[in-house]
Amino acid sequence: MKAIKSFIIIIVFSSFLTSCTTDINEYSNSTPVFKLEQFFNGKVSGYGLVTGFNDEVVRRFVVDIEAKWNGNEGVLDEYFVYDDGEKQFRQWRITKTSDNSYVGKADDIIGKATGEQAGSVLIWQYSMLLPVDGDTYEVSFDDTMALIDDKRMLNSAKIYKFGLNVANVILFFEKH
Repeated sequence: MKAIKSFIIIIVFSSFLTSCTTDINEYSNSTPVFKLEQFFNGKVSGYGLVTGFNDEVVRRFVVDIEAKWNGNEGVLDEYFVYDDGEKQFRQWRITKTSDNSYVGKADDIIGKATGEQAGSVLIWQYSMLLPVDGDTYEVSFDDTMALIDDKRMLNSAKIYKFGLNVANVILFFEKH
């Protein structure tokens, strides 16, 4: 009986998680069209905050990005400064694999990040080694980037651990 209850809980929980996934094709007709290699080319600034699962603000940060592309290959250098003074650097190496698909790598990314674009939206997913208070945790990110206009973009990210949403990131980008 205990095994049946556990199985039912797992099925209900799994169906809840998969029902939260957005189909990228829902954005096919939205404009302006977001192309990662166009927006993240040159200098871009970002301003964001991290919230806990209960929506309390945990951290604030700014990020300056220097990006360049050579054909279908891009490099994004990200320079983060957090409200507590911590500084962090990440270099993304991104490849455009088709008109609407991308893969990316960075030193703290586990495996490859994948991105799918439709209309004004790009969904970017990856697993990451995230340092928190002296420890490092393996988490997964589910980013939804929405182009506002040719100079501004909003990114909403959900951070998951063991399939549970443990934190969120809201980030505003502005192209120079």
